[in-house]
Amino acid sequence: MMAAPVVDFHTHLAPYETIQPWLVEWTYSLVGEELEQRYERSSTPEGAEAILDENGVNYAVVLADYHPKTTGITGNERVAEYCADHERLIPFACINPHLHQNPAAELRRCVEELAMRGFKLGPTYGHFYPNDAVLYPAYAVAQELSIPVLVHTGTSVFKGSKLKYGAPLLLDEIAVDFPDLVIVQAHSGRGFWYDQAFTLARYHKNVYMELAGLPPHKLLTYFPQLGRLADKVLFGSDYPGVPSLRSNIEAIRALPLSEEAKEKILGGNAARLLGVGGEGM
Repeated sequence: MMAAPVVDFHTHLAPYETIQPWLVEWTYSLVGEELEQRYERSSTPEGAEAILDENGVNYAVVLADYHPKTTGITGNERVAEYCADHERLIPFACINPHLHQNPAAELRRCVEELAMRGFKLGPTYGHFYPNDAVLYPAYAVAQELSIPVLVHTGTSVFKGSKLKYGAPLLLDEIAVDFPDLVIVQAHSGRGFWYDQAFTLARYHKNVYMELAGLPPHKLLTYFPQLGRLADKVLFGSDYPGVPSLRSNIEAIRALPLSEEAKEKILGGNAARLLGVGGEGM
């Protein structure tokens, strides 16, 4: 049986000139002097693909960013252009209801005109609740077009973040109201809300967990029953803000889970949701 591809569901383009200085400082505290080299190499899609090769990754989701209060702006057009003609790089739009007057129209434009494959919401960074009615038309578009939404849940160390917007429970009514919308919990409720994130993924067929920003060797401490939800968990790194992408993958491979479960977490589930690597939807 052919092994499932490895898919990193959470990476950032994040060029120096578009992000806030405190984000650069925080990333440097994790990565050190290698950070500048990472930014330089990943400034081109060819460089990004070389990084994927070196770390044993087949595909990566690349996220746009519209959160000037906290992280910065890396526009939808820039990410779409970066990923164009590079099938291993999967562009996700970003929607911020404070900056996009019509979130549904912006999302439809990003999918139909820019060929983006999903979208990201950063409630703690943009200071909005993900279950705000203003976003419901965007969820309807995503459900219609069969694209996933990745929603930041849990804490954040970034200056200006407001944690009250990050509770996974806020996604419950969205999952009920849009039963065919794939909802992915970025960071899986990191910090306060691991139990909420796990419970939502367990109860709702359309809700998934994503692991960016979580130390892989602690996953079974945070989620003792992780193996029971192996079909609902997606690997993500938060690259370039991770000390070692390969080490994270190896740490997941070392967990006392079945080989099948680890294959699903590292890429099989994401490949199915994204329709890549022979794992069609």
